[in-house]
Amino acid sequence: MEGGFRQGSQHLGDSTLRMSPLPMPTDFAAASNGQAHEGNGQAKPKRRKKVTAEMMAAGQRDISVSEFFAKNRHLLGFDSPRRALLTTIKEAVDNALDACEEADILPEVWVHIEQTAPNRYKIGVQDNGPGILKKQIPNIFGKLLYGSKFHRLRMSRGQQGIGISAAGMYGHLTTGQPVKIMSKTGPRKVAHYYEIQIDTKQNRPEIVNNRGNGVDVPAGAAGEKEIAKHGIEWIEVPHGTRVTIELEAKHQRGRGSVDEYLEQTAIANPHVRLHYLDPDGNQKDYERSADELPPEAKEIKPHPYGVELGRLAAMIKETKAPTMSQFLTSSFSRVSPAVAKKICDGAKISTRATRRKMHRPEVERLYESIQNTKIANPSTDCVTPIGEQLILKGLHQVVPAEFYVAATRPPAVYRGNPFIIEVGLAYGGANVVQRISLDMLKQMLSESDARTLRLFLINTFSGLGTEAADRILNEADIGVRVSPAKLKPKAIAKLHEAMRNVNVNEGQSMNLIRYANRVPLQFQQGACAITQTVLSTNWRGYGLSQSKGSFPSGPVTILVHMASVWVPFTSESKEAIAAYPEIQKELRLGLQAVGRKLGMYLKRRQRVRQQGERRNIFLRYLGEVATAVNKINNTDRDALYEQLLEVAKKKTAEADAKFNDRGQFIDEDDPDFGENVLVVDPTQALPTAEEKQEEQGEE
Repeated sequence: MEGGFRQGSQHLGDSTLRMSPLPMPTDFAAASNGQAHEGNGQAKPKRRKKVTAEMMAAGQRDISVSEFFAKNRHLLGFDSPRRALLTTIKEAVDNALDACEEADILPEVWVHIEQTAPNRYKIGVQDNGPGILKKQIPNIFGKLLYGSKFHRLRMSRGQQGIGISAAGMYGHLTTGQPVKIMSKTGPRKVAHYYEIQIDTKQNRPEIVNNRGNGVDVPAGAAGEKEIAKHGIEWIEVPHGTRVTIELEAKHQRGRGSVDEYLEQTAIANPHVRLHYLDPDGNQKDYERSADELPPEAKEIKPHPYGVELGRLAAMIKETKAPTMSQFLTSSFSRVSPAVAKKICDGAKISTRATRRKMHRPEVERLYESIQNTKIANPSTDCVTPIGEQLILKGLHQVVPAEFYVAATRPPAVYRGNPFIIEVGLAYGGANVVQRISLDMLKQMLSESDARTLRLFLINTFSGLGTEAADRILNEADIGVRVSPAKLKPKAIAKLHEAMRNVNVNEGQSMNLIRYANRVPLQFQQGACAITQTVLSTNWRGYGLSQSKGSFPSGPVTILVHMASVWVPFTSESKEAIAAYPEIQKELRLGLQAVGRKLGMYLKRRQRVRQQGERRNIFLRYLGEVATAVNKINNTDRDALYEQLLEVAKKKTAEADAKFNDRGQFIDEDDPDFGENVLVVDPTQALPTAEEKQEEQGEE
């Protein structure tokens, strides 16, 4: 261009500013990446390497399920060392209890934790179950998604075939150590010992001991020599299985700990005997309070209402039934020939139609007809609740309180899956914070990773709120922001004294214990349908104080159990239940049932206290009244006093009310609280297992 611009330069007086041409659209990537300029000052962008479909295809390959979970172990509950320890023990104990109950054996389980190095622990869990066949051991402990429970509709603790093999995989990834398994199927039969690790690329087990063959351990003295030779850990039982896993973990007491998990397991499984050896060598035993196994849960077929369109099409394609009528009656529960005819008529399909005639339109019509046909709810003998009496026993054994109540709802159905909701409630008694020994407090403080003492108290002790924690710290004259690690022995002693003496009931919030198929759920509380329903319940109507959107205040422990053939967990880690409307409705009705009886008890207790105060006022003045009347008309003072005292007792008779252990007035016909209620004298609440041990040690 004349007089102004020339290509690549601009004249401004005597100076010349060299300019680069603007990049074309295809050159923006190169220009922005700062690629080198070549030639006479002009950018010469490098062209991106063209990627073809063939090149993309060359990089695509299968991903095994074990390889996926090795990289995404947080989905299975292994996202922190502390949770990894709990998840490992939980999966092993669940498998042990399922095996014992299925074999009709009263379960006895040993749980051992040993610290082998800083941040490394060896976990051993053994049971007295039926044992495992030799050929099955490698796949059960060394292959993900391998099990017997996924395809059957029957209540059980495990359901995915992931848990224990995932725990072994985590242990191998973090320590390099294989999973060690010893299993025995009979007193005179050969036991089998394997050391296994997972090949995550192929999702298959690798046996690493004895050249891939494992070790056979005969019965008797020869077997004892083999056990000693290979360093096998084993408690002698006629039959059973022991799994040992070494992993990177952290042991910490308090809320969300192994100790809490085992205690809650004992509540929901009163037929189980548990032996626990912690890393410090302390032995704790949970004796069974019931000598009978729960009723056996029976397997059922899927209910038509719970089958989706795609699954129905696959079932029709795979069926060997000659006609649609026979397919419906043989594949689903609660479908009789008459119901099958109604379904087929509604879909305008012949009952004698074969699967070859069932194309996409026919399958869709059949699916719609199923939804519109009235079909009876599935049988509930596939689900076994804990039972109201055993809930009361379990709570009474572990939670010291003055009032207990339990309620079991009738069976209900969500998406064709039967389920039962059970609720237990305990009110009163001392908070766990008031029952901790000084030595235990020192251990908890040393293990805690909380930044402040306030957080330590709130996160360690269930049901302890901010108000109660501050009250304890004020009594101990310790700042709320002081670090637990910086406490000196004198300050710890003052804190312990304050914990024992301060009344924390007013600042205490409800302690919620959640279960699914008798298994405690300790994490993801806020994401669980149980928690959401408890928070949305109006507890003020039952005599408890409650702020909007929070747990009620007071010394209350709530136990909620969902039993089902298929619990709808929100993730593979099985820590929270999905919020189906049918489930939340039953939860709400169960909570209201125990809430009503708690309200009756609190009102009665309030009346007793009021009448007692009223009588004390009468007694304070009766003597003076009798003396004054005696002076006025010379009446016998003692006789008058006795008459006045009798009148006062009649007017305040409720102050003498006494309850029996069923929550009923003694010597009265009124059943009052009804069934499934236990009332105890709060001054005679049962000691905790820890207090029992201390008493035995003193003796």
